[in-house]
Formats: sequence, structure tokens, C-alpha cells
Amino acid sequence: MSDPRAAILSRISQALGHQAAADAPAVVQRIGHPERGPQPQWDESLQQRFVAKLTKVAGTHASIASNAELVGAVMDYLEKQNLARKLCVAPHPLLAAVEWPEGWQVARGHTQGNDRVGLSVAFCGIAETGSLMLLSGPVSPTSLNFLPDDFLCLLPESRIVPRLEDAWALLRAERGSMPRATNIITGPSRTADVEQTIQLGAHGPRRLHVLLWGPAPQG
Repeated sequence: MSDPRAAILSRISQALGHQAAADAPAVVQRIGHPERGPQPQWDESLQQRFVAKLTKVAGTHASIASNAELVGAVMDYLEKQNLARKLCVAPHPLLAAVEWPEGWQVARGHTQGNDRVGLSVAFCGIAETGSLMLLSGPVSPTSLNFLPDDFLCLLPESRIVPRLEDAWALLRAERGSMPRATNIITGPSRTADVEQTIQLGAHGPRRLHVLLWGPAPQG
């Protein structure tokens, strides 16, 4: 921070009566050990709750248990949507060993926006809302989350956590620091800005299809 900016912020802080030095330990404590408010309860398993909430927000899913079943689930999806066997796949370790059928057009890496179908891997799923948490990085390009019309996302069932607070706790525990971008996706992109009519695909994919892998896949 530049000296002039620091001086300005210091004067503002003093005028507001802030005690920065005294408050610092409390701030660190609050960030490191955040308190939780009231939380919803349910009787279903995490997987059942996640699927129920995902379905409510117009997401779809398929259950798989191997690389071969993953390819089969992707093939089923493409055929159902009448799409060509062409997709862009994240360079994630869980997808590295997948053998795509001969004749398929499979690109790896980030998309420039000309790919109709994208396939990536979620950091975790959130049962409370049926949401996916994805982290930006070399193995999880953010462009795949937003640019293709059809977004397919692999989610190991072991990576489903109960609530949003648990997702942030898992991120802090496993990564230590925040990635450049964290995206929490709940269903396909939608808006009702125009005449209060729901339109899908306004700011991202028109369709979200989750590939639930259970038990946990071996990378």
C-alpha cells in the first residue's frame, strides 16, 4: 500500500475511533474460527439431499462408479441432447485416465468459448442447497464453468458436505489459502430481469449435469 493511501486510511480509521492494533487479535480469531448461525436440519443422506436440491434448481445427474461408466454417462447425455461427440475436458487428475472412444473430439484445458460441452471436476458439493463449489486453477479452468452451453461436472460422493460453512471449512483445511476465484454454482444460469420471465443461460450454461461418482474415485 502506498504511503499517501495508508495515511488517508489511517486518518479515516482514527476519525471513526477504530483501534486497529487492539482489534487485530479479535479479527484473526474471527477469521480462523468463525461462529456458525442457525442451520437447517434434514433426515436424508447427504447424497439424497444434494440430488433433491439439485433437481429443484433444474440440474440433472447420473450416478457412476468407474471411468467406463463416466464415458457412458457422457455419451448418454450427448445423445439425449442430440449433440456431437465433442467436448472440452479439464486437465484434472481424476479425468486424466479416462479413455474416450475413437472418433470423439476431446480437447483438454480451458475453452475459448467455442465449445458446446465442458467437463470439469468440483472441489465439493453442498447438500444444503444442491450447489457445486469450483476453484480456479490449472486443473480446473474457470472458463469451463461459464462458457459452454452444457456444463458437465464430476462430483465424488465423498466430497459432498452438509452446508455452505462446511465447504469453506474444507477449503481452508485443504488449501490453506484462497484460490484466485471460487465459484459456487446452483443449477443452470438463469435470470428473470426481462418481464419477470425465467430465461436459462443468461450468464453461463443453459444446462448443468452432475456426474455423481460413488464410492470415491481413485485418481
